[in-house]
Amino acid sequence: MSNQNILFLLSVLIVIVFNACQKDNTFEGTNPSITASLDTLTFDTVFTTIGSATRSFKIFNNENEDILIDVALQNGQNSKFRMNVDGIAGTEVKGVFIKGNDSIYVFMDVTVDPDQPVSISPFVIEEYVTVSSNGSEKDILLEAWGQNANYVPGSNRKGVLSLLSCDLGTETWDDPKPYVIYGVLFIDSCELILPAGTDVYVHGGLVRDDSLLYNDGFLIVLENGKITANGTADEPITFQGDRLEQSFDDLAGQWVGIRFISGSIGNRFEHVNIKNSVVGMRIDSAAQLSLESCSIFNTSSAGLIGIRADIDATNTLIYNNGQNCALLTYGGNYNFNHCTFASYGNQSSAVRFDNFRCTDPPLCQEVVFVNQLNASFSNCIFAGNEKDEIFPIDWTDGTEPDLFNFDLKNCAVTVDEILDPELFPNFFDNCEDCINLTFMDTLFLDIDNNVFSLDTMSIAIDKGFFNGLVTDDILDNARDNMPDLGCFEFQK
Repeated sequence: MSNQNILFLLSVLIVIVFNACQKDNTFEGTNPSITASLDTLTFDTVFTTIGSATRSFKIFNNENEDILIDVALQNGQNSKFRMNVDGIAGTEVKGVFIKGNDSIYVFMDVTVDPDQPVSISPFVIEEYVTVSSNGSEKDILLEAWGQNANYVPGSNRKGVLSLLSCDLGTETWDDPKPYVIYGVLFIDSCELILPAGTDVYVHGGLVRDDSLLYNDGFLIVLENGKITANGTADEPITFQGDRLEQSFDDLAGQWVGIRFISGSIGNRFEHVNIKNSVVGMRIDSAAQLSLESCSIFNTSSAGLIGIRADIDATNTLIYNNGQNCALLTYGGNYNFNHCTFASYGNQSSAVRFDNFRCTDPPLCQEVVFVNQLNASFSNCIFAGNEKDEIFPIDWTDGTEPDLFNFDLKNCAVTVDEILDPELFPNFFDNCEDCINLTFMDTLFLDIDNNVFSLDTMSIAIDKGFFNGLVTDDILDNARDNMPDLGCFEFQK
């Protein structure tokens, strides 16, 4: 027998012996203990040209016996990542052998072209790689930056708390590239100035199986911080989620929203659009916000929340909200002029305002705190598909009138059941020259497509009063001496 034949037979014998040993020692139970060296694999390079990066992690077999594992990318052949498992490349690698109490390497690679549209190469590219073995599963999150943008605070994972501070000075986001907030950003001891045309994208939700797994994108303005947003009708400022594929255009709840903590004053937003969040804006006790020609829409909860806050809003449109357009609770000082609250498609009133909070909501059978409410609405529209689109609640039941002050002037309102003698039978005593809308009234141009400019036959045309202060509408169209109700002036 030749030496070559002897070597071949020896090789075959070694393989047979090895496989036999492997089979005898393979873990035969269910749910073997497998872990990974990390939970999130981050490609933290911001790509300014077409670039690639390679990272790796380890998979550990914590059993005394050998195991076989499968490793698969969530998006399969459509994945933007490439994978090599212990020397085997593919989007799904099956039957990989790991000896007892041993580990293997998984190498991941991604190539990003920042010049592709965001719909193809989003700001943050995310995907899961799943390791499974006989009932056990381990998910590792892959994340990479896909666009040339300003990432704030930078290459941090989800859930990281970051602080923007400038020693009581100002910071201006005037780079022409968009700004992407990743994680939770606090603003303190700083005035953040946003010039006209600034686009702010907030990364807040990872989509898997058509559902959001977490909501993490959050902008919080602390006591010594504030935001000045100077948009224009031609160059508005936009806050929205960072997923710009067409299927995400109207998807609510992609990020948490903007919150102004107690004591934050001087916040001013002009020509700003806030969309696709959980809550558009929340203003806490003793915080202050001014809105001029703004839009808040596509929220999974309330559009605007004020909690014993100070809010001034003019020419502002709030619509397509999961709950109230505006929830004004535990008192506060509120002034709305030429605002449109369109509450269609939910079971909440367009605006709710009250003067209390309790320690056991929603029952309120324990401790209840009452605070003075001052709410004024002029030239506004409160519309929707409910019988009552204004819902006032006075915890004192009128026994302490100084604690519940509200008035409406020249507004179009939808009210019915709250006129009950046990609720607010004298509601229209506080609603001077108001129109009580019915479902038969012509009002907006196209509700089904969220077009809330006024129809030619709108009942709101020429029903306002001119106070000399609001001379233009939300689009900077001039108002006449008989202005229309709401944020839009009808254009003939």
